Amino acid sequence: MSRTPEPDQPAVTDLPLDKKFQMLCGIVRAQHFAWREAVERVCTGVDAAQVVESMWRITGRETARAYLRQLDPEAPLAPQVAELIATSSRAMGEDAAASTGPGADEAWVTHAACPWLTWHRRLGLLEEDRPGCDCWFQSTVGHLNEALGTRLKVETRESLPDGAASCRRRIWIEKEK
Repeated sequence: MSRTPEPDQPAVTDLPLDKKFQMLCGIVRAQHFAWREAVERVCTGVDAAQVVESMWRITGRETARAYLRQLDPEAPLAPQVAELIATSSRAMGEDAAASTGPGADEAWVTHAACPWLTWHRRLGLLEEDRPGCDCWFQSTVGHLNEALGTRLKVETRESLPDGAASCRRRIWIEKEK
């Protein structure tokens, strides 16, 4: 059954593509938290936070597969990965930027705002926010290292859920000892 939009509201089909995409990103986040709630309800005795962590590890694996197709083997790896992460984040409605570090193969990713944090906070799941992101970052980098034979590292230096002004992560190639 279709609903006629209010006179002052356009139909979804009439919205600009960027607005539709923003709606889709919101739907994806809502679906993530609905899925998490379903796990708690149906899988009694299962730690939903462990299931969420597993989901982020799998997401990191798939993210690495996508990033591998976009990397230039002739360019420094860390800045490329930081830029891919920031681009992915911005596509999902996050306020993210990549910057280079002092070394050729060091970079930073900074998230000034993130709708995932808003959802976690609103649903009383703030304790899962940073660990989920950290798991995704570690998994993505780990799978890139497996595929490339590199020693790419990522470290969270500050995070919004911990009360910082941004989430800031360093990405670099660890030097041989």
